[in-house]
Amino acid sequence: MGHPEAKKGQRQELAAPGVVQVRPAAERSVNLDDWTDEELMLAFQDDNEDAYLILVGRYKDKLMNFVYRFVGSMDDAKDILQETFLRVYIKKDLYKTIAKFSTWVYTIAGNLAKSELRRRSRRGKVSLTQRGGKNKDEDYQIPLSDSGPLPDRTTDASMKYERVQQALLQLPPAFREAVIMRDIQELAYEEISAILDLPIGTVKSRINRGRNQLQELLKDIYD
Repeated sequence: MGHPEAKKGQRQELAAPGVVQVRPAAERSVNLDDWTDEELMLAFQDDNEDAYLILVGRYKDKLMNFVYRFVGSMDDAKDILQETFLRVYIKKDLYKTIAKFSTWVYTIAGNLAKSELRRRSRRGKVSLTQRGGKNKDEDYQIPLSDSGPLPDRTTDASMKYERVQQALLQLPPAFREAVIMRDIQELAYEEISAILDLPIGTVKSRINRGRNQLQELLKDIYD
């Protein structure tokens, strides 16, 4: 599989700088489940397939939830998830421990999701209505967090879940991505900044503007 050049506005799938603690091999448990993501990646780079499988197990549900919320299609989300882990497998040597593994894998998944949205736009299959709210309260947060990618829900909760999802899809993609990472995935601002390769101030602005638009779109169920 080739490695196309990154599109304008899309990060290349290289680990971004950060502070990562990796223990010397002699100090690690014999149980791989006790290893950090970064330690597992080092083991995988040394051809330990079990380390790769543990990483897949740790991230498949979180990434599935992120991608589904972003693109709005379960079939597309499954394809993107499969391609994400395929790239982790094929490009394992691109990862460097100057960054968290989670930053790297979210960057790959986010790039693939954005590519899918661009393909849809070119095919004319998506028409998103963008609406803005007037509430400027930057501390307002929509209660979006999920316990899993697609948990069982009561009828009322299921309807509310779908309303939130449809509202998310009405946000501009840049706002939607940032809100999902912060309010659903519960990532730290610093990690979102690293994933999106943006200043923290820009990240916070996108999140706040996205929250304000969501508040307007969902005011009848969250007032």
